[in-house]
Amino acid sequence: MKLPAADWKDLRIGRRRDLEAWQTRVEKTALNREPNNLSKLRARLAEAEAALRAIRNGDVDSVVVAGKQGSQVFTLQGAEHAYRVLIESMNEGALTLTTDKTILYANHCFARLVKCPLEQVVGSSFRRFLSVKDRAALRSLLKLAARSGAKIQVQLNAGDGSQIPVHISIRPLPRNRSSGAIFGMVVTDMTEARRTSELLRALSHRVVDAQEAERGRVALELHDNITQHLCAILFRGQALAGQIPDRDGALKREVMKLQQMLSTTADEVERISRDLRPGVLEQLGLVEVVRATSTEFADRTGVSTKLVCAQLSVRPPADTELAIYRILQEALRNVEEHADARHVTVCLRQRGAFVQLVVKDDGAGFDPNHHPAARGGKGGLGLLGMRERASYAGGAVNIKSARRAGTQIDVRIPLPPGPDVSHSTR
Repeated sequence: MKLPAADWKDLRIGRRRDLEAWQTRVEKTALNREPNNLSKLRARLAEAEAALRAIRNGDVDSVVVAGKQGSQVFTLQGAEHAYRVLIESMNEGALTLTTDKTILYANHCFARLVKCPLEQVVGSSFRRFLSVKDRAALRSLLKLAARSGAKIQVQLNAGDGSQIPVHISIRPLPRNRSSGAIFGMVVTDMTEARRTSELLRALSHRVVDAQEAERGRVALELHDNITQHLCAILFRGQALAGQIPDRDGALKREVMKLQQMLSTTADEVERISRDLRPGVLEQLGLVEVVRATSTEFADRTGVSTKLVCAQLSVRPPADTELAIYRILQEALRNVEEHADARHVTVCLRQRGAFVQLVVKDDGAGFDPNHHPAARGGKGGLGLLGMRERASYAGGAVNIKSARRAGTQIDVRIPLPPGPDVSHSTR
């Protein structure tokens, strides 16, 4: 059925009125709800702005986001993220401590080093990893570190009962109101370095042993072969000189000069043989060798030499006697070649459980802070050799020197236990 045009017009007007009425009802409902929605939106906006502000300031490390699959943690990569990654990936332990040595932060490398879970390390005291001796050393060192930083080598007690040699570097940090930490610490494992050092020292000792064995062989060859041949030539020369008529005075004098040269050469070869391997060291001991060597040095160089020797309570081991003898040789050689000294003092005595050798001269001296090896590539091995010799015997060498103020070499090597020493001075 087809409606008249007037009826279509009335129907459209009715629908428009119904639509306007519905729109009015919706707008009224929205206006009624608007205050509550705006307040909620404003609260959420303020919360978001606060979170963003905390992220920008570095106060937030991570964010927990709730989703359909549960809560998820997202780590924020802010300005400090690169430093955190660096510290966690480094091969050294990194710590921050409070003044009472409480560990506020430790990286995973330190936890692996001390063989403890990280959660048991953080919040505990660093003192738990130190011996009583190292605790006292660290306590005094922290006072120095509070001003300029400090370094120390200690043994850390690991969680499995083992001990790890480490090198610790301590620096003061800016005070932080949130954490209260004032010290940063880097801990370096020295196990491999110690092992390498021990291998090098063992190799050095083997080299020294090989050198001594070779010197002994050469000394034997010089004494048993070269010296004997020179003496045989000298005797033949004397026999030849006796057969020359007196009227050939010039020829006889030449033969006598040749005999003198052969005698001097034989004496020099014998001296070299004694220096290479002194038989008197094994037969008569260290004191007699020091006296003989000092006297021979004074006679050969003309340098005034004062000798002070004291008998030792016990005879040192062969390695100790040989080490002191070689150090004395090198010290006197340095005086002869470099010091230009007028007076030398050689002192051998016992100090408690140590035998001490002191060689002092009034020569040119040198700057201990500048190694002699740097001067044209010459020298320097003598001082190093002294230290290696003393270390080989369990002792140490202390060298004091200054330009135009002479040099003093102080050697101390432990003695085996024995009765008290009886001093005699010459």
